Amino acid sequence: MNDNNKQTLPEMNDVWQETLNWQPTTLQKEQFQKLYELIIIGNKKLNLTRITNPEEFWEKHLWDSLRGIKFILENQINWQERKKVIDIGTGAGFPGLPIAITLPQYVVNLLDSTHKKISFIETILAELNIKNALTITNRVEQIGRLFQYRENYDTALLRAVAPTVVCAEYALPLLKIGGIAILYRGNFTTDEQANLSEVVKILGGEIETIEEFKTPLSKSIRNCIYLLKVRKTPIHYPRAVGVPTQKPL
Repeated sequence: MNDNNKQTLPEMNDVWQETLNWQPTTLQKEQFQKLYELIIIGNKKLNLTRITNPEEFWEKHLWDSLRGIKFILENQINWQERKKVIDIGTGAGFPGLPIAITLPQYVVNLLDSTHKKISFIETILAELNIKNALTITNRVEQIGRLFQYRENYDTALLRAVAPTVVCAEYALPLLKIGGIAILYRGNFTTDEQANLSEVVKILGGEIETIEEFKTPLSKSIRNCIYLLKVRKTPIHYPRAVGVPTQKPL
């Protein structure tokens, strides 16, 4: 490894505690550090992320990923439940990999349609000895219609995947009734919110809450949108591959 690969992630124990009411264990810190190093190496071939500085990586990939599950981290009773999570369009493994490291009793499926990215994630799972994460190489529109995936998950994660209404169409068919979709966004406008509310209703869900917050280091504005599945999604959703993005609801 060159010097760039030997950079160390910041500790940030106080920030973890203040912002998420949680701190990583020694093992989790080691896994986060190793994850960072592997992403830096993989980045040279696969162009996984432009975020390579350790502080930026900590904030924009680790902290941001876990901010979406703050409600779970704060309520430690939930930790013991064995829940099923799917990270839709995981890319380089965010937010799914940090969540799998943080909640080892959860089963996390990492979905992407790009074989090279999934192969890379599989090497990470082996290197970090992560036993509770599995990869799926497919399109979300296809797995959303398959019996073994449809209405099978407690939580669906979507970060920087598509517009909010498209994310809703991807996520809600995969959730059990009572499940939660977490959409990670930058800015989120009032117009988007009005449209999303209608679309989510069609798909069998409702907007449970929208949390706007600032990241701890760069003070960037972020939003997490939480969609609750309240009834079965009509069988014709999600629509065929490509249609949700070409003709958003």
